[in-house]
Amino acid sequence: MTQQDSFNYALWLLGAREHSVKEMTQKLTRKGFDAEQIAATITRLEEYNYLSDQRFAESFARSKASKPLGRQRIQNELRQKGISDEMARIALDQLEVDWFELALELKQRKFGENVEKDFKAKGKQTRYLVYRGFNFDEVRYAIEFDPLED
Repeated sequence: MTQQDSFNYALWLLGAREHSVKEMTQKLTRKGFDAEQIAATITRLEEYNYLSDQRFAESFARSKASKPLGRQRIQNELRQKGISDEMARIALDQLEVDWFELALELKQRKFGENVEKDFKAKGKQTRYLVYRGFNFDEVRYAIEFDPLED
């Protein structure tokens, strides 16, 4: 396999979606390209601005927030994709998302609008929202919000 094969394969992958440098390196390695070919391909992709960790982070964060996932979960997933904490923070800060409302929307979609009085049911809702990446303030807001109190 040649250097051009590596570049063409990378372009094909980027045609489907944005990738981080770490993801691209892993996929090219699995395809059987050697380290020198991969490094040259990554450099070339970055020079042409076809591969950008910042653009990937922004796209990934936007996509995951629409699921909806919380800030912490998105940041953890970005870290796994090879994105620095600082770059992830910038991407998340650029999102115009009210994390409290997002947590409430998810809680209502999954468990309904009623405020649960049962301790065990509240625990289940709390665990679900924390697993989805919301912090405890956001979770408390979501599970204690009463639409009838206004």
